[in-house]
Amino acid sequence: MKDFNFKIPQNIQFGMGSLKKLPEILAENHSDNILLVSDRGLEKIGVVKKVQDIIEAAGLKCTSYLDVVPNPTVAVVNEATALYKECGATSIVALGGGSSMDVGKAVGVLVNYGGKITDYEGNHKVPGPIVPMIAIPTTAGTGSEVTASAVITDTERNYKLSVFSYEILPKYAVLDPELIMTAPASIAASCGVDALIHAMEAYVSRNATPFSDAMAEKAMELIGGNLRRFVANRQDEEAACAMMLGSTFAGIAFANNRLGDIHAMSHPVSAFFHVAHGVANAVLMPTIFEFNALAADERYANIYQYI
Repeated sequence: MKDFNFKIPQNIQFGMGSLKKLPEILAENHSDNILLVSDRGLEKIGVVKKVQDIIEAAGLKCTSYLDVVPNPTVAVVNEATALYKECGATSIVALGGGSSMDVGKAVGVLVNYGGKITDYEGNHKVPGPIVPMIAIPTTAGTGSEVTASAVITDTERNYKLSVFSYEILPKYAVLDPELIMTAPASIAASCGVDALIHAMEAYVSRNATPFSDAMAEKAMELIGGNLRRFVANRQDEEAACAMMLGSTFAGIAFANNRLGDIHAMSHPVSAFFHVAHGVANAVLMPTIFEFNALAADERYANIYQYI
């Protein structure tokens, strides 16, 4: 067996209603001035106000940046960074899907180290820790709450750049399945497929380890057994819990491993044609998995059993 290492440096809180523990988490970080990073869709359905109320009821200041868009751009990161500095925030709460969490990570880099987010493109270019960040996912899909990367669209190049560094991992993740139970069916489906592909690609990767296998296998079991059920009825509490945990386990799997050609090819599709990331992955998955089957071993049979 080859040598390997793995990291899970975060504190993760899971459970129905666990959002109410947010003030305790902020107090641990001595954070009394928060920039809440989210989007207008979550504002419209009342999720943003729910989080704002919890923060403010604890006597903490909360300023919100709500212009995050799918496939967030360099301009969005710059706007959110300017607001962070203007309001004197000391920590970030990223509420939403991967887009909000990626913007939160990028802001955390720029407020500590300056420059442009393009300066940090690539691997391990962030020189040290970012500001404390709490990730609160509202979709079961990206796994961004436990991953060391932020993907930002550079519209000047029609290119999705990736910043990879363990320094940008959110310090805390709050996994409250209640927050994914308001997602439209289309969002639940595309995000769920994204999470499933995270687990699958990590599992068949040549960099797979016993640790990443364990995370990927449990993720495939949870997602494979509940994705259709959750899309059909987002109010199914058991399915929502399984999808939330499965997405996070899949994120841990590929954070300690790597992804494959599905993700490599879906990034330019999203950058050029503004296709939702999960949808691009879903379109590419059958063809790429058929191609990879040329070298398939018993792992393909195992995936079949898990899902």
